[in-house]
Amino acid sequence: MDNLSIVTGIRNIMITYILVAYVFCNPTDGGALQLTQQNLNLTLASNELVFTIFYAEWDIYSNAALPLFDEAANKIREEYPETGKVVLAKLNCEKEESIATRFHIENFPTFKIIKNGQPAKRQYLGQRTTEAFVSFVKKELEDPVKELAEPNLETDKKTIIGYFDMRHQLQYNIFRKVANNLKDDCQFYARFGNVSKQMDQPEESAVVFFPDKLRSNDSDESYNGTLNNFDEFYIWASNKCVPLVRELTFDNTRELMDEELPFLILFYNPDDKTIIETYNEVIQKELLSEKDSINFLTADGNTHARSLLKLGKSKDDLPLIAIDTFIHMYLFPNTTDIEIQGKLKQFIHDLHLGPDSERSGTPAISFFKSSYFSIIIIIHACLFMYNLL
Repeated sequence: MDNLSIVTGIRNIMITYILVAYVFCNPTDGGALQLTQQNLNLTLASNELVFTIFYAEWDIYSNAALPLFDEAANKIREEYPETGKVVLAKLNCEKEESIATRFHIENFPTFKIIKNGQPAKRQYLGQRTTEAFVSFVKKELEDPVKELAEPNLETDKKTIIGYFDMRHQLQYNIFRKVANNLKDDCQFYARFGNVSKQMDQPEESAVVFFPDKLRSNDSDESYNGTLNNFDEFYIWASNKCVPLVRELTFDNTRELMDEELPFLILFYNPDDKTIIETYNEVIQKELLSEKDSINFLTADGNTHARSLLKLGKSKDDLPLIAIDTFIHMYLFPNTTDIEIQGKLKQFIHDLHLGPDSERSGTPAISFFKSSYFSIIIIIHACLFMYNLL
């Protein structure tokens, strides 16, 4: 077989794949794409953004939202007709129970965002109108990368800067996709021109991470991997942008709870933050192996005064450390003991023995009494009242 035949054969295979992907991953009969086991993985992998409503046919709120979501899907398709950009999809959770379980669907309707195959931590909780759906998608599709005119950037936020010879190259496209996934956690900038002159290196692209100087003593770090692989660069960037220890606020409580991991919370006095540095150091040295099973958080004790009351404590007792499993809360007996090697790790391991407070050795408080559950109740009540109106 000559080279021309081989090239022709490869071209025909590519054309066939594109046509099959288009038919499977783009609805042709109007409305949102109906997701099934047959087209789910291909749809998520071949689109930058998949905005999905998970519904049940018996649910009145699902039935009210579906036609509006279908209408939004038609409008988005008209505005963004290119294949692989964005798809609005819908999934019947009764017919596709395994998919609903995979995405931890418990309420109907639930709106999930998947970017470049990666589920976003935050769900859509906005208004359920055609205009709101369309506006949200347009916002999500805005370019997450800002062009940097000056060679240096002074900022107090975590920043990743990419240096590229030109905008239309594979490396920049991967950089932009990763930026879209992590834009809520990092700033992304790009400079274009002769990279070898800008960075004093021969590569056609380069990336540098700049930490938040107010919260970290880390040095700037260059990315040494390849920018030809999305997964490799995404892992590196997410490790830099998403901190091991995060600050708990009323704005991100629901988002953190959606990750479905217990909270280890340091309640600190805002007038004395020295304990935060110790807490961070202990987690870095002893608890890295626990990061996939628990969320490490800090919280302003003044802002979360009501939570302290639920623990039977006040601002005078700060700093305090507690675990919230969303069923019980457990108080670490003595905060100063975190400097004793293994003490905090043992406290976390005791948690996995079960919710029995005698077994864990710490007082247990029902999550139904904690302020975080109160926040969820308020959110659901507001959504319920909105739908009634």
